[in-house]
Amino acid sequence: MFEGRDWHGSPGATAEALKSLRAATPAEMPASYFSLLSFSDGGEGPLAVQPFYLCLDPAAEIIERQSKPPSQSEFETIFIFGGNGGGEYLALDLRQEQPWPVISVDMIAGLESAEIVAKDFESFLDLIGAE
Repeated sequence: MFEGRDWHGSPGATAEALKSLRAATPAEMPASYFSLLSFSDGGEGPLAVQPFYLCLDPAAEIIERQSKPPSQSEFETIFIFGGNGGGEYLALDLRQEQPWPVISVDMIAGLESAEIVAKDFESFLDLIGAE
């Protein structure tokens, strides 16, 4: 999937884990998101744009996060799938129309700090592992 790119992956998610994740997500996530997890269930590497690094959350971590009762947090309007390892989330912005843009959000500053990283998840894939 990332041939010729800098990506430190993990073994892909199992079919059972992906099925459980599909059931746990708040909406139907892009097929390319599940393709990424089937390739590498977690992992990390550079991004070609700000925030310049991706630490991909494994399916089990996301399932656990989604199973917790709603916290009435502003972050309920986004689907967090990773971070940069330095205080920023990477997420799909569910407040927008589909296809949802990928955004980065400062964990402390909140949604007011959201910046678009890619117009959709497919475009985001092109940025992973590229410098």
